[in-house]
Amino acid sequence: MQLKIPFRIGFGIDFHQLVPNRELWIGGVKLEHHKGALGHSDADVLLHAICDAMLGAACLGDIGIHFPDTDEKYKNIDSKILLKKSNELIKKAGYQIGNIDSTVCLELPKIKPHAAQMQKVIAGILDVNENQVSIKATTSEKMGFVGREEGIAAYATVLLTAIQ
Repeated sequence: MQLKIPFRIGFGIDFHQLVPNRELWIGGVKLEHHKGALGHSDADVLLHAICDAMLGAACLGDIGIHFPDTDEKYKNIDSKILLKKSNELIKKAGYQIGNIDSTVCLELPKIKPHAAQMQKVIAGILDVNENQVSIKATTSEKMGFVGREEGIAAYATVLLTAIQ
């Protein structure tokens, strides 16, 4: 018999290269930029980090287990679909989102003008209030692959609560 824990915390992290001739999707929102994220799916680094945090909190593995990049059915998939499916998995396990705290790390474009729209998109998919989704951003002060605008990173922490 598996013990039902009332609260569970998960952490997710994701990275993608930035390359020309790709769209840049972050938090379910398409941003105008001269580079986009490279990946098997639409490479939405923020949604991938949130999915990993959700799945990890519920002890269900990670995004690669459920949506492998070796499976052609996930080629160029909209990551909003992956977020919805991850939410279905945690609900099936008996949990719901308490809150999400996330950070996107990139130099450009700036995230702040788009954060409210990202919150709205994510909250809508997860059927939670927008104030349960925190999106922050930072640069790496021109250091490393993020600072050289070669890549993007996102981090997410998720609190799950047991469904009563």
